[in-house]
Amino acid sequence: MSFITAHALDSMVGTPAADLEVTLYSGTETIVSARTDDNGRVSDFGPDHLEPGDYRIVFGTGDYFAAREIDHFHPVVTIDFTVQAGQEHYHIPLLLSPFAYSTYRGS
Repeated sequence: MSFITAHALDSMVGTPAADLEVTLYSGTETIVSARTDDNGRVSDFGPDHLEPGDYRIVFGTGDYFAAREIDHFHPVVTIDFTVQAGQEHYHIPLLLSPFAYSTYRGS
């Protein structure tokens, strides 16, 4: 399992958000970019370890909704987070709709 995993659910239709682009950054450097699978998950995402520090994950929600011809407000959802020493895994879920989103640190 990757050190970082992500999951996206489309709360408008109550299904996983499949084929959603997800990109992990350290500063301005792209670490990895992937697309969610049919279950809305990115399980094989980046290195098996990240150094402590600040990182950013960006979900390409605008392209996701545009591909479905759905009007939307957020072109991307950006989540900044801090990796702490001694942690084994970070899971970043996203609950999205065309005009709102929420997130939390998953397990």
